[in-house]
Amino acid sequence: MPAKRLPDDSPAVPNTPTIGVFATGDPRIDQQSRTRAANIIGMTADLLAERVKLPDGSPVPIVYAPTLVDGEKQADMVARQFQAEGVDILVCVPDTWAFPQLSLISLLAQFPEDTPINLTCGNSGPKPGVVFTHAASGALSQYGKLVHINVGTWPDTGMNPEMTPATAEALVDWCYAALTRVGLKGRRVVVFGHDSMGMETALSHIIPTRRTFGLEITRLDMKLLADMLSKGAYDAEELKALRAWCEKMVGPRLEIAGEEESRKFDQGLAMYLIVRDLLKDLNAVGGGFMNQLEWGSDRRGIPLPILDVMESMLNSTFDHNGPKPPVPFATEADTQGLLTMLAFTWLTGGNPPLFMDFRKVWEPWELEQKLTELGLTEVDPDALWRQKGLVDGDNSGSAAFDWAALPGTPIEEIMANIYMPPAEDYYFPGGGNSVTFVSPAGIEGIAGRMAYSADSNLFSLIWDEAVTVLPPRELVDALINLTNVTWPHTLVTPKYASMVEYKQYAPANHFHMIWGLKPARLEYWMDLANVLSVTPWQARLAFIEGVDRPLPLLYLLNGGEAAAKLRRAK
Repeated sequence: MPAKRLPDDSPAVPNTPTIGVFATGDPRIDQQSRTRAANIIGMTADLLAERVKLPDGSPVPIVYAPTLVDGEKQADMVARQFQAEGVDILVCVPDTWAFPQLSLISLLAQFPEDTPINLTCGNSGPKPGVVFTHAASGALSQYGKLVHINVGTWPDTGMNPEMTPATAEALVDWCYAALTRVGLKGRRVVVFGHDSMGMETALSHIIPTRRTFGLEITRLDMKLLADMLSKGAYDAEELKALRAWCEKMVGPRLEIAGEEESRKFDQGLAMYLIVRDLLKDLNAVGGGFMNQLEWGSDRRGIPLPILDVMESMLNSTFDHNGPKPPVPFATEADTQGLLTMLAFTWLTGGNPPLFMDFRKVWEPWELEQKLTELGLTEVDPDALWRQKGLVDGDNSGSAAFDWAALPGTPIEEIMANIYMPPAEDYYFPGGGNSVTFVSPAGIEGIAGRMAYSADSNLFSLIWDEAVTVLPPRELVDALINLTNVTWPHTLVTPKYASMVEYKQYAPANHFHMIWGLKPARLEYWMDLANVLSVTPWQARLAFIEGVDRPLPLLYLLNGGEAAAKLRRAK
């Protein structure tokens, strides 16, 4: 057979993860039970096709095999079918007993070792798929294969048994974790500039990032951006449209004092177009920009305008062209912050990430002092922020516009809360405009931060559930004027961490938040990526039923989650 010449004009599009749904079976079972099992496969595939999306909102390819994997022959056939469809995530929904080695293990042997596998079953008695699930989980775990099981509920009888909402939710959460794990492998981020202001907690750990996440970090010098800005390497007509959109949406809250300030603001907008197009050209899923000190702060050179608007727009779910997927983008070239935001956005199917300084931590007693100073006596004593304290999260860049309002707020109403004052000259002598707002109360999600350890060669995520809070306006003004009033502010209260714990265990000077992310989904992803989960809060139980995912059996057999992950990293 002659060699096959591939075309040289194929589109350079990234690979999209594909989920394959199947079920094992016992060759001795009756036809009615086989038909029921095949129906469950199809119903599960339809459920996932409806509920699992990529960050840009597009559907995830879902394929299913109606043939029950009874033995080696069927395992080979289904494996070939899945491979032909590019399946790289496996969901098995057994409804009957099966022989693990003859069925599931024979199929898994034909896929890469790190292929995510989930076993979801009903806790049924007639032809017990749950018995097979435990047998298979035990077999896989004993030889070191990570598997997540979801022993849920669907009816014992009937030809079309629907899984309960809780069972479906657990499976969907796992699929988002697997999608994030597989979908980011082989992708790249682009970081402009070198080390993040000399911050060791933000370095681009190139090789560990490549090995852990399969992500490539493309590094480009900021001179390229300065040259492209100088050359006018952007669509001039689109720049006019973007400027007009900002003027319409922000109005008098866009503070521009004169012609030179107007020119610098245009430069910042032009940089959004330049960086957006560069990221698209490189098929990048995220990025970062150093800014300080060389770009906008070093007076030995020619400081250029601050790029807060650029960073905010990349992280937002919209721009002058309408809705768009957020592109996680880290200010100060904070690569570990970028990794955090990237995972958060993919795990939520495209929610906007928030980049903040871990700035001023207010313990309850400090807030009480402030209330007294301000003469504020009629304040709810049971307010969460008053009972637990808060963190003033603020940074000069990267705050998605979306965080100026509650999730689901129309674009016009979001932008009505945005201010764009001149940048603070002592930080940013290059000028330009900052972005500022105060986030509303009641945005719930996960706040956390990735960290790396050279000793273990592992990444960790220090995290907690959290909610945004909003004290009376007089107190808010006092808090934000104490730090940087021209920067965006999000006041955050963690669910379990005390303020003493929170300010002692921060792994860096930045932290990040996302809405719509549940602990179980995050934990599934940390398992698949072998990231250590760090929640050192005394008030938090190790396992909260209905909130956390159950520990994989593999961890229990190897000394616990942290011990097992440390062993798997070697």
